[in-house]
Amino acid sequence: MIRSVIRGAGAALPPRVVTNEELADRLETSNDWIVERTGIRQRHIAGEGETTSTLAIEAARAALADAGIDADGIDLIVLATATPDNTFPATATKVQAALGCAPCPAFDIAAVCSGFLYAMSTADAMLASGQAKCALVIGAETFSRILDWEDRTTAVLFGDGAGAIVLEAQEVADDTGPTQGPGILTSQLHADGSHHDLLYVDGGPSTTQTVGHLRMKGREVFRHAVVNLAQVLTDVVAKAGVEIGEIDWVVPHQANIRILEGTAKKLGLPPEKVIVTVDRHANTSAASVPLAFAAARADGRIKPGDLVLFEAMGGGFTWGASLVRM
Repeated sequence: MIRSVIRGAGAALPPRVVTNEELADRLETSNDWIVERTGIRQRHIAGEGETTSTLAIEAARAALADAGIDADGIDLIVLATATPDNTFPATATKVQAALGCAPCPAFDIAAVCSGFLYAMSTADAMLASGQAKCALVIGAETFSRILDWEDRTTAVLFGDGAGAIVLEAQEVADDTGPTQGPGILTSQLHADGSHHDLLYVDGGPSTTQTVGHLRMKGREVFRHAVVNLAQVLTDVVAKAGVEIGEIDWVVPHQANIRILEGTAKKLGLPPEKVIVTVDRHANTSAASVPLAFAAARADGRIKPGDLVLFEAMGGGFTWGASLVRM
C-alpha cells in the first residue's frame, strides 16, 4: 500500500504588515469592529515586485529545506491559487523553472479557499497511482490585487501569502492499521455551483476582459460555511473509522474566527485543538491552510504521530477535508 506522507512544510509572507488601525483611517471602520466580527488584527500585503509566484517559490524552497529534499527530487507540482500571475501559463510552471526542477507535470488548481485541499487530494491520487513519487503542493495568493479597497465589508478580510508542503509516496506495511502509520488517510471534496453569486469575482477574461473585484454576501457565506464544514469533517472522520476525540489538531481555512468557533462547537471540538492564524494573516484563501499548518509544525505543536484534520470552504462553493497522520 502506498501513502502520501508529509515530509516538510514552508511558508512565505510579504514583509509589509497592514494593521486594522491603518485600514480604519480610510474605510470608516475601527479595530474593535474588525476584531469583534472577524478575529483579524493584521494582514500581510504584497508590495512592488511581489507576486503569487514569488511567494510560492519562497514557500516551496522553505518546504524543500524542511524536508531535506533537493528540487531535482520533485516530479510533480500542484499549485492552488485564485490569483495567478497570468491567465496562462500556470503559475506552477514559474515555480518549476525558478526551483530548477526536472520537466515534470506542473499545473494550477482553482478552487479558491478550498484550493489547497483540492491540490493535496490531486497530488495524493497521482502519488498513489504511481504517476509521481515526490510532489510539491502549494497554496499561494495575492488577494490584495482583486480587492475593492473602498468596500469595507471585504477589504478588511483578506491578505497575501503562500504555504507549501512536500508529499512523498511511501510504502506502508500490509499489517499497518487503517489509521496507523504516516500519510494521508482519507479525503473528501465537494462543490455546489448554485451558490456562485454569494462569493465571486466580478471579472474574467471570457466575460469582462478584466481582472475584476471580489464580491461577497458575508452573512450567507457564514451560514453555509458552518453547516458544510461540520458535515464534511464528520463524514471524513467517520470514513476513516476514528472518533472526533482522537483528533489531535484541526487545521482550518482561516476565514473568520466566528466560523472556526462555530464549526468547532458544532463538532464538540475543544477550541485549543484548533490552529488559529487568522488574527495575524487574515484570509489568504488557498494559502491559509498550508500557512497555518507550517506555523503549527514550526512551533512544535504538530508532532510526528499526531492525527491532523484539514478543512476549508471557498467560493464556488467548494469545500473539503482531509485526515492526515503525521
